[in-house]
Amino acid sequence: MLKTNLKHLVSEKELNELVSNNANVMVCCGRMGRMCIPVYAIMESLEKNYPNVQFKDMEFDIPDSNIIRNHPACSGFMGLPFTVYYKNGEIVKATSSIQSKEQVKEILDTVFSTKEVVSKMLQ
Repeated sequence: MLKTNLKHLVSEKELNELVSNNANVMVCCGRMGRMCIPVYAIMESLEKNYPNVQFKDMEFDIPDSNIIRNHPACSGFMGLPFTVYYKNGEIVKATSSIQSKEQVKEILDTVFSTKEVVSKMLQ
């Protein structure tokens, strides 16, 4: 089990249910290593600023993480973690290795536009 403050995904079924029931999902698939821990910390720090996004982690070495490890969007990845962004059930962005907070925010702002949150608040 990953020792993060994020909610953990432990099965392919759980991941499939999450992306089926939520429009915007970010999953970091990794280990408790020096390239992954900073990404988990970034996700934890940004989670409250993106209420329209589900932030989750998944252990890289469990069999069910093959849904991420073997996805075509991750086929050329060499470094951990594999971070995937789901929009309406489909992976729309994937990155590998360490990311800066600015890089993650740019992806979140691009892929999961905050405009949809503002429009829902105005309704």
